[in-house]
Amino acid sequence: MLTNNSLAASNNTAGTGAVSANADVSANKDMFTKLLVAQIRNQDPLAPSDPSQFVNQLSQLSQTEALQSLSKTTSASASVLQSLQVLAMGGQVGSTVTVATDRVRVDGAAIDGSISLPSAGASTLVLTGAGGQEHTMTLPFHTAGSQPFKLDPAALGMAPGSYSISAMAADGTRVPVEIAGRVDSVRLSGTGSVVLQVAGVGDVDPSAITGFNGKANQVAAN
Repeated sequence: MLTNNSLAASNNTAGTGAVSANADVSANKDMFTKLLVAQIRNQDPLAPSDPSQFVNQLSQLSQTEALQSLSKTTSASASVLQSLQVLAMGGQVGSTVTVATDRVRVDGAAIDGSISLPSAGASTLVLTGAGGQEHTMTLPFHTAGSQPFKLDPAALGMAPGSYSISAMAADGTRVPVEIAGRVDSVRLSGTGSVVLQVAGVGDVDPSAITGFNGKANQVAAN
């Protein structure tokens, strides 16, 4: 589920960053001004500095302030986009998605998925447990394209746990695997990135999602 704490943490981070940026700009400006005044006061009256040097220094200060302001604006915009992404993904809780993955989480329930075949032929799924034990599932002949499959952990003798999964076409070529699962929750990680909890897979980065298939009642209605 999506909680207010996730959004609050994101907004607090943005606010803290903005305050820190403002303080840095103010401190740098005061320091530069003091140094410039000291330089003018202590110059040799018989050989005063070229006024253009002071103009150049002021120009550099203005450029630095502009860059710092741009950096602050960019950081704030990134935080807003992140919050919008969390809200958008939060609306998908309860929906079924397909995920490009090399791992599955077995809890006894059947797992639906598909592979993409480059050419016609039979193919093989290999699931490897934490102890290195392999479970093989041979898929029937299929034409080139997407081939759906259903994993039955009980039939394969798979105990609950996390498994790596790979697929191989008839010619020995490894092919990508996609697993379908329900989005159970959306949260922010410690680094501020969005993480989805998908049944049958586990923690998933949004970039790994290849399709949104709607919620169960919506699919049934269609």
